Amino acid sequence: MRLKLAMTMPLRALVATALFGLVGCDLDVPDLNNPGLEELEENPTPALVGSASTGLIIQNRFGISAQAGGGYVSLLGILGRESYTFDRADPRSVGEMLVGQLSPNSPFGGAHWGVPYTAIRAANIILRAVPRTPGLSAEQQSATAGFAHTMQALALLRIIVTRDDIGAVINADHEIGELGEIVSRDEVYAEIGRLLDVAVEELKNGGAEFPFALNNGFDGFDTPSSFIQFNRALAARAAAYRGSLLLDAGHSCSGDCATSYDRVLTVLGNSFISPEAMPPASLGDLDRGVYYSFSTSPGDVTNGLISPNIFVHPSVREDVQPNDVRFTRKVRPVAGDDTDPPGSDASGLESNLKFRMYTSPNSSVPLIRNEELILLRAEANWALGNPLTAAIGDLNLVRDVSGDLPALDAGLSRGQVEDEILYNRRYSLLFEGGHRWIDTRRFGRTDEIPLDLPDHGLNIRFPLPQAECDGRPGEPKCEMGSR
Repeated sequence: MRLKLAMTMPLRALVATALFGLVGCDLDVPDLNNPGLEELEENPTPALVGSASTGLIIQNRFGISAQAGGGYVSLLGILGRESYTFDRADPRSVGEMLVGQLSPNSPFGGAHWGVPYTAIRAANIILRAVPRTPGLSAEQQSATAGFAHTMQALALLRIIVTRDDIGAVINADHEIGELGEIVSRDEVYAEIGRLLDVAVEELKNGGAEFPFALNNGFDGFDTPSSFIQFNRALAARAAAYRGSLLLDAGHSCSGDCATSYDRVLTVLGNSFISPEAMPPASLGDLDRGVYYSFSTSPGDVTNGLISPNIFVHPSVREDVQPNDVRFTRKVRPVAGDDTDPPGSDASGLESNLKFRMYTSPNSSVPLIRNEELILLRAEANWALGNPLTAAIGDLNLVRDVSGDLPALDAGLSRGQVEDEILYNRRYSLLFEGGHRWIDTRRFGRTDEIPLDLPDHGLNIRFPLPQAECDGRPGEPKCEMGSR
């Protein structure tokens, strides 16, 4: 008997308080009452399958743009010293995130576990329901399965970039009370790649359109064939993350590392990366991609990153190269008056900078953009030891179009090219999804993240949530904190 996510409040409360029986627990578990997944398991219809599939987008978006608590962009921005959150009503954005270790009991340190696994399990219910749904053609079944597998991979990627070397559960389809094994980080990345590859084959057989609607964050990628390009972009990101973790002490790459970076170049060829050689005509070309969509429409969620409590970390200004317009395009000085004051906290932290990027409750947050794909191609060519001119060419493309910066010298050393890859990723992907925190960790350069005060520390991973560990007494993984 598999778990059925019923529509009754008692069972919803059970799921929220005992989700560790599935794979883990979090304090950010959303309402599972929309759509009725129990009905989907027992009596699937095309409408229920479609609603549940659209619900996967909502579940994967959950917590992405929150100002604090379990907010993904905000929390990872704080950890990577892209941002501060000065909230006098909840000082944990400084006290827990910057000074102490992340707490497995809090909505900060316990975040990004329960919600992604809820999405993964919902996708499993969809995948079981699809072949039993009368009225869905073979093409529609294949398209839905490809979509569900891709969204599972996206959820699993969110889990592993937050837990890193703790690892994660990849087999989440268990009865309540049965725990999935926590496997290694590398096994998680392998599973992400497998899910994405399975999805591609299903999407290829998915016909001309999905049997359900995707929101406007997927504009241009809302058919099975175009969705493959999004899938391959995610595959490139995951393969680069896996490959960088296999670099040797001198940051050279062979064996499994080379296999991962070869995969980056292969899957990018089937993604939406452009152009092949010539610079894009405009920033719009670099911005093409998939986004988390927000709105003020009834029942929807707004973008919380417009919060007046969020400020830019001063190091973003201190480290920028002269005349890099990415800084002025994405960051602004505060006016300094009563309506736009600088930010500070009781410990003496302060900032007079704010982000320009999210200007309204309707602002979208990038999930993955062409600019990142070009930088992933540069990273792969650099890692594989290909002629550095290939990586430098892509870096110059981004520097020119996005940064309005002069071209790099063709004679840069391998170490200088690595520096430029990380610098350009930092400013091109600023405050979009924790890229700087993730990048410094995967390249072994966390010592470059500044500690503002003597009592500050660096949290390099999220711990397992306490409720997860309550179901795993004595497991060594539960002894791994956030540092």
